[in-house]
Amino acid sequence: MTVWDDLVGQDRVREQLAAAAKDADALVTAVSHGEPVEQGSKMTHAWLFTGPPGSGRSTAARAFAAALQCTSPDRALGGEPGCGFCDGCHTSLIGTHADVQVIRTDLLSIGVKETRDLVRRAQLSPAVGRWQVIVMEDADRLTEGAGNVLLKAVEEPAPRTVWMLCAPSLEDVLPTIRSRCRHLTLGTPPVEAVADVLIRRDGVDPERAHSAARATQGHIGRARRLATDERARARRAAVLKVPLRVADVGGCLKAAQELIDTAADDAKQMADEVDVKETEDLKAALGGVAGGRMPRGTAGAMKELEDKQKRRKTRTQRDSLDLALTELTGFYRDVLALQLGSRIAIANVDVQDSLDRIAESSTAAQTLRRIEAVIACRQAMDRNVAPLLAVEAMTMSLRSG
Repeated sequence: MTVWDDLVGQDRVREQLAAAAKDADALVTAVSHGEPVEQGSKMTHAWLFTGPPGSGRSTAARAFAAALQCTSPDRALGGEPGCGFCDGCHTSLIGTHADVQVIRTDLLSIGVKETRDLVRRAQLSPAVGRWQVIVMEDADRLTEGAGNVLLKAVEEPAPRTVWMLCAPSLEDVLPTIRSRCRHLTLGTPPVEAVADVLIRRDGVDPERAHSAARATQGHIGRARRLATDERARARRAAVLKVPLRVADVGGCLKAAQELIDTAADDAKQMADEVDVKETEDLKAALGGVAGGRMPRGTAGAMKELEDKQKRRKTRTQRDSLDLALTELTGFYRDVLALQLGSRIAIANVDVQDSLDRIAESSTAAQTLRRIEAVIACRQAMDRNVAPLLAVEAMTMSLRSG
């Protein structure tokens, strides 16, 4: 099993990264032996991975990071880096390699302070590995100030430091940064490829794996959660009932409130799992005693943690609500396909009866307006409109069509 096995349906990207990893290995070997470095290397110091959600941007970056740290003896015999078994590959993939830093945020943005810490780290030489690798999974969440801080590091990199930035599209990254990165575009993986991964790696029942992959239209992370989490399946089933519940004003308002409540419950569940442990760990680190008062001078640190947890809860609630809106969009996309007699595969075959009812009782023009209403709701929340107001406006538009 190589480091590339989890990179689903991205053969072209895999070939490019494998070639770059091989050149990177040759470069480090030549430098360590005092030999001249060959020109025309496919390796560079900054990479930008873009693609739709679920395409595997961060998976590709982590696999590439592991290949750069590969220490397999087969390399000396002409083998490609990225065996998946050596200590360099294994520790990189599980997140314990000293020279691979993976940055992912559960907050709304990445600020200047965090970025400066990364830039300082990027100036260091590798401690035990062959490269100093920094993977930023949410480069689109950099604030403008943080982006300007990062630009300096990307412009003048340390000799053996590699930046890997992940974002949905080129437009989500500052032009000055993306112009200094090698760009790789990932596409949505085929449904069959996603189902195969769920069966092979996660041991999911084949029928459920295909159903989850089809329902999520190739989004690997959502497919895995849908296939393995009963609560996720129940939440999706409730969301897909919304189009049948907006026949009157009361139904619209009730459906909107339930969508908001479900998102809030998701955020609370995550908070219950993470916040308590974080708080207890910080108290212990600051010298607090269980059940006793905290030492003087620690109130600021505790307040900072509380603010971080509050921002994370907001982000989780928005993400959960956004997922529900994505599923609604998929539902109406299927309705439109039925109305137009399209040959594209139906994603939500498990609610075929509901799709048929909506398709027969409305027109394609109404369906398009309903899709636009869902998109408008997502845009309103991006502008920080109160979620309940945005969702209520959407459900009322779904009713009128």
